[in-house]
Amino acid sequence: MELKGENIRLIPISEDDTADIIRWRNHVRSKFIYRELFTVEGHTKWLNEIVKKGKAVQFVIDTNLHGRIGSVFLRDIDMDNRKAEYGIFIGEDDALGKGYGTEAAKLIIRYGFEELKLHKIVLRVFAFNKGAVKSYEKAGFVQEGYLKDEIFIENNYYDIILMGIIDGDN
Repeated sequence: MELKGENIRLIPISEDDTADIIRWRNHVRSKFIYRELFTVEGHTKWLNEIVKKGKAVQFVIDTNLHGRIGSVFLRDIDMDNRKAEYGIFIGEDDALGKGYGTEAAKLIIRYGFEELKLHKIVLRVFAFNKGAVKSYEKAGFVQEGYLKDEIFIENNYYDIILMGIIDGDN
């Protein structure tokens, strides 16, 4: 199911997207908690064991002006508690700061609430990633927690902001 917005459309991910996903995700990995290099094997495993089994939904972000720029997803889908974790990566530098991430977030939030019948969508973001926090707030996420020195990477501790959105609050 393709999701259409004003400036973008979200296209369900397929194996044909593997090279782009790997390139984009590796380009932005310094902004993620999980920083291991993405590989064809790892992505194929993700598709077969997570996406195809309904533990995640993932879309490629295709813009009207810049073409395909990244991906957005809901992972760790928990139907017992009706919640999931949101994630996004924009791997094309010339597409940053144009509102595509916020629009993608709004589309997948609506999909999560209307199609998946989720009650809550959460995310984790490094506190230093101010642009991402601002985009998430524009999409309707609110800060629910602040974890000091939560993640230890490359001999440094980093703070994590927990954010969430509840169906009906947006």
